[in-house]
Amino acid sequence: MIAVDDKAGSALTWAIEVQGLAKSFGNYHALRDIDLKVKKGERLVIFGPNGAGKTTMIKLLSTLSKPSAGKIRLDGIDISNDPVQVRRKVSVVSHETFLYDSLTLYENLKFYGRMYDVPNLECRISEVASQMQVESRLYDRVGTLSRGLQQRASIARAVVQDPSIMLLDEPEVGLDPHGVIMMRDALDILDHPDRTVVMTTHNLEQGLNMSDQVVILDRGKLVYEALRHEIETENFQEIYDRCTRMSK
Repeated sequence: MIAVDDKAGSALTWAIEVQGLAKSFGNYHALRDIDLKVKKGERLVIFGPNGAGKTTMIKLLSTLSKPSAGKIRLDGIDISNDPVQVRRKVSVVSHETFLYDSLTLYENLKFYGRMYDVPNLECRISEVASQMQVESRLYDRVGTLSRGLQQRASIARAVVQDPSIMLLDEPEVGLDPHGVIMMRDALDILDHPDRTVVMTTHNLEQGLNMSDQVVILDRGKLVYEALRHEIETENFQEIYDRCTRMSK
């Protein structure tokens, strides 16, 4: 985050700015009038039950879907004005790997690297494979990897372009406990003061442990927002239950 003296007439710089955001599918309102800001380099975790609008939010932030109303600015760029530039700054990780099972991990990383014109691509592939501890499996077909290794490979794919914003949509789905630990370790390795992370999850404990800022969505509405240091871990389940119950 870059903060400058207001007396000089400058404003705070945010990685993500959402204003009046809404998304409808016919008569169904997936998101309603969302206002949200995330500081550069921080981790926002979005909680909420099924149907709350979490995945819709990720799709809108990643430009995979267009809002029905409102504005989104990523790194100061209005996504409606320059979605191509935004896509070069953003990567998505979900329970789907977005990898080609019949190709090796190396071939997948090379494909995505070329798509984003990554300089010194061979060195970058070696670097991210080492970071994710999958270098010994680079020349194995992705379909032969365990679920946990596939998710590590998916994170390698997402960071090969060195994104400034990472969006994670319930990345722990389908992972066994060991796989979840592998994923969390991988994200810790990639922690960078200039990289902003937004993650959706159902896992309250895991999400709190990975967050700087927390929000709860329910039925398309933002029903709770707080900084992590303001939350007492032992009380958060009660807060979550109360907020989701009250919004119905």
